[in-house]
Amino acid sequence: MIKVLLVDDHEMVRLGVSSYLDVQPDIKVVGEAENGLMGYHKALEYKPDIILMDLVMEVMDGVEATQKIMEEWPEAKIIIVTSFIDDEKVYPAIEAGAKSYLLKTSSASEIADAIRATYEGDTVMGPEVTSKLLEYEDKSRQKQAHDDLTNRELEVLLLVSKGYTNQEIADELYITLKTVKTHVSNILSKLEVNDRTQATIYAYQHELV
Repeated sequence: MIKVLLVDDHEMVRLGVSSYLDVQPDIKVVGEAENGLMGYHKALEYKPDIILMDLVMEVMDGVEATQKIMEEWPEAKIIIVTSFIDDEKVYPAIEAGAKSYLLKTSSASEIADAIRATYEGDTVMGPEVTSKLLEYEDKSRQKQAHDDLTNRELEVLLLVSKGYTNQEIADELYITLKTVKTHVSNILSKLEVNDRTQATIYAYQHELV
């Protein structure tokens, strides 16, 4: 029997989901909570197999509740069930430790199947959620690549993009040739490119110069 805790601020949602799950032969709702704080306390008290977590709630939202639960109980298996699919909701919830993410447009049977799959260790994401995560990760990778550059490395990249040699960069910035070579090596590594030409292309593509 899979023990489930429902955390949602809408009583009708809790009632509807609970009514469906309770007729399943292998699932039992052991508790309900109307906000994240209450959900956090009940999760640690009941230690359910699965927690169905809403995101937008009063007192404490689903992301914070998920974080707090995972900090205290890392083995918890949390499924986000929400109406929201924007970047500010999807990625933080997964990053907080949620195992699966469903939209409230999912049917009751889909939620039940997700509970079973997550209980077995799988991750369940609706197609819209998967697409949103991929978009977010692509943006993050592009942003992080050059955000890791120091101010000095950005200066060196600017001069590299202008066609300066290592010696000319050293003269321009009043640093040693060895230091320039170190900066160039770090730049190529951080931007994940193979040579100065690719670094220059990257710089122009991302409007760094």
